[in-house]
Amino acid sequence: MDKSKELGSWGGNGGDEWEDGAHNGVREITLVYGSCIDSIRVTYDNNGKPFLAEKHGGFGGTKSAQIKLQFPEEILVSVSGHYCRVVYGGNPVIRSLTFKTNKRTLGPFGVQEGTPFNFSTNGGRIVGFYGRSGWFLDSLGFYLSRPKPSLGQRVWAMFKRF
Repeated sequence: MDKSKELGSWGGNGGDEWEDGAHNGVREITLVYGSCIDSIRVTYDNNGKPFLAEKHGGFGGTKSAQIKLQFPEEILVSVSGHYCRVVYGGNPVIRSLTFKTNKRTLGPFGVQEGTPFNFSTNGGRIVGFYGRSGWFLDSLGFYLSRPKPSLGQRVWAMFKRF
């Protein structure tokens, strides 16, 4: 696996911290949602084998989405959405999520209200998620893997040293 970097998170500070860690890539994302994102569960790729991470969030929600990527040809390159309070006096939670791959856009899922966020990998790929959750998905952050440099880039880097 390429070096990964932790980026984010977006949303509120309610719930408990969780972390799926960095993997080789994302194979599948399962969301349960309604007025906000109630839960997320991700299947990652670990050296060619699927790894199902724990579900993060609560048991509410009236809709669900199962997003299957055509891994390894299709990679997750961007996540955007909205977050805000849904309960008076409560903490902000993730209200909507939209996923972009190198081939298509999936979503939006949930309600597009509140503060928008947009995370793009700028040539890398998302290889893991972390965040906070309780009754809902409170916040979301990402592990990013940078693309491997091309042969030409590696040769150029060697010549720049001299």
